[in-house]
Amino acid sequence: MTDTIPSVPQPLTAALDRLFPTLTSAQIARIAAHGDRRQVQRGEVLVEAGENPRFFVVTAGNIEIVRPARGTEEVVAVCGPGQFTGEVNMLSGRRGFLRIRASASGEVIAVEREHLLALVQTDSELSDILMRAFILRRVELIARGIGDAVLVGSSHSSGTLRIKEFLTRNGHPYSYLDLDRDADVQDLLDHFHITVGDIPVVI
Repeated sequence: MTDTIPSVPQPLTAALDRLFPTLTSAQIARIAAHGDRRQVQRGEVLVEAGENPRFFVVTAGNIEIVRPARGTEEVVAVCGPGQFTGEVNMLSGRRGFLRIRASASGEVIAVEREHLLALVQTDSELSDILMRAFILRRVELIARGIGDAVLVGSSHSSGTLRIKEFLTRNGHPYSYLDLDRDADVQDLLDHFHITVGDIPVVI
């Protein structure tokens, strides 16, 4: 990893200050009452993809949100001091599909999900800020096809269209690989021992 802090990928469909608002010191203090301050070291993984969600507010340093993808990584966003992690999965309790890692040594406030839920139920100002950011981030993930599901199918398949509609209706981000257009689909099919007759499939 280099010393350069990666920027949030562009373009984003929502304004950065709405996706990643910066909290005031008073707002951070109210959140701190529900969590624990902890030091983090550069490169430390705070949450791994597939684990239960946890909420972090950065007070010093930077943390990055990373999407693991077939042996590689994509930096989705970087949060600096005063900014926080999380999206709709924080509220629903579904396991996250992104890795949270410190990209610079510093400090965070860690809040467990049940304490975060109590906070948003009792603090209307923070509730508005967090809920708006969580929803906009989910919309952004959907728009960019960033999720833990990969749909392999064909635009000529009614089964593919049904699965697309199901995922979209439930607001679940997913990547789509079209057998008719994507050159590297065969490598993916071979890796998971999938034949063309199995299509459509969700991985």
